[in-house]
Amino acid sequence: MVEKSVQEAVEAAGDPKHAARATRSAGRKMRSLLLDAASPLFRERGLSGTAIADIAAAANAFPSQITYYFRTKEALFVECACRELLYLARATEQAALTARTPRDYTHALAETVTASDSVAFFAEALTLTRRRQDLAPLVERTIERLHGEGARAYADQVARHGWRSLRAPDESTRRFWAARLRSSAPRCCACSASRRNPRAMPRACVSSRMHHIRTRRSRP
Repeated sequence: MVEKSVQEAVEAAGDPKHAARATRSAGRKMRSLLLDAASPLFRERGLSGTAIADIAAAANAFPSQITYYFRTKEALFVECACRELLYLARATEQAALTARTPRDYTHALAETVTASDSVAFFAEALTLTRRRQDLAPLVERTIERLHGEGARAYADQVARHGWRSLRAPDESTRRFWAARLRSSAPRCCACSASRRNPRAMPRACVSSRMHHIRTRRSRP
């Protein structure tokens, strides 16, 4: 029996398809570990205050693995922020499941968002794409997914309770998240205007990026 198990293991290891699946699985696991390690460091220290070596040490990995999977620290930062925002979106939807009215639903969403720094984290990633256009597609896909899943969750609740809403679920969801992103915008040290008006400039950055994303999406 033992010999048979050993033989099966050897044969499986020699199977190219099995090896490829094992490699992909290991890659996904390592990416997840690096994201898990990087997120709290970025939240605490910011992008500039976090070194690749620190992330590698926290993940018990090598710095070269970070550049292999993410290429740059900025790309890792943006992916962390996108993932955390989607995690928050799921948490808000769960928190609002017991709402009895549209107003209660929005209030539950807002309370959950306010208790987290994930929106500010993502807003910083959003402003980063002003100078790193190559990172914009991931942010755009995240926003689209955020809106799509949020609209679907709200539409389900409207249908379930027979609510009457002034706006369609899609419009309500987009308005909600756009307002939260603007209000949570962090300081953007990359823009000189932040030194003249530290509060207004980051919101302008976020609004500009959101407008740019909507424009790109509307093009044929």
